[in-house]
Amino acid sequence: MTASAADRRIRSLRPPKPYVDPYVAHGTALDEERRPDGRLERALTVFLAGAECPFTCSFCDLWRYTIDGPTPPGALPAQLEGVLADVAEPMPDRLKLYTASNFFDQRAVPSQDLAALARLAAPFAAVTVESHASTIGRGAASFARQLGGRLEVAMGLETVHPVAAAQLNKRLELERFDRAAETLVADGIDVRAFVLLGVPYVDAAESVEWTVRTVEYAAARGAAVVSIIPVRGGNGEMERLQALGAFTPPTLAQLEDALDGCAQVAGTVVMADLWDVQTLATCEQCRPARTERLRRMNVGGHAEQRITCERCGGR
Repeated sequence: MTASAADRRIRSLRPPKPYVDPYVAHGTALDEERRPDGRLERALTVFLAGAECPFTCSFCDLWRYTIDGPTPPGALPAQLEGVLADVAEPMPDRLKLYTASNFFDQRAVPSQDLAALARLAAPFAAVTVESHASTIGRGAASFARQLGGRLEVAMGLETVHPVAAAQLNKRLELERFDRAAETLVADGIDVRAFVLLGVPYVDAAESVEWTVRTVEYAAARGAAVVSIIPVRGGNGEMERLQALGAFTPPTLAQLEDALDGCAQVAGTVVMADLWDVQTLATCEQCRPARTERLRRMNVGGHAEQRITCERCGGR
């Protein structure tokens, strides 16, 4: 993919990137996740180091976890093997392989590594990978057949706001997302979607509404799980947009409003992404209780009364 002027500007504003070893995964997380049938799964997320995503989305901060150039063949299986060697029995139910790029892009995940990755994933009942909707094709079904468990593909939908979506530099039309989701569902592959809160070029007063509308859109296209991700700063481009008045960092109260607003979405698990939740602006007195409420709702799926706070009134 040829770099555009927007790509070059976004990359030029980034702070220095730390060195990333292509043979060492840069992190793991073990969480409980709820599925649409109410089951709770233990999910192991492995953050793999590999090639950077070529789409250069304006809001992205994952580039800092990538290497320069394509992923070396054999590097991803080596990373995963190293992580799994330290996982205690019993093995988690789900393995999530997040590459900070696109699983079905051969520059990020060499095709010759897919069999080894499938073999290493054999002990898990389900596997989740992430990839841009434009990369979804027959390769997903082929990888699904190699697995012992069920495949889920996570795709970034981000927003259905027509103006904002065109400004994200994601190169994703809704029709493309629709076709990708339809292809995956037809092949018996589960769909997970990522939706943003605090999208640039969406007025802060309308931010929650558009997030809820985007979650509903993803659910209507068969998404089994939707994660609401607050947009984070720190990549240079978000700071530029904030200075122009085109971006307002989301707050913890808005994340609460968004998750509460999705309570009526049936048949889909909607979760608030709590990664770096401590950076969201809010009252420090009630932050822990409000964060824990979101965590309980993620796992339990039940609406809860909002936290009251004498200092801030729960906002």
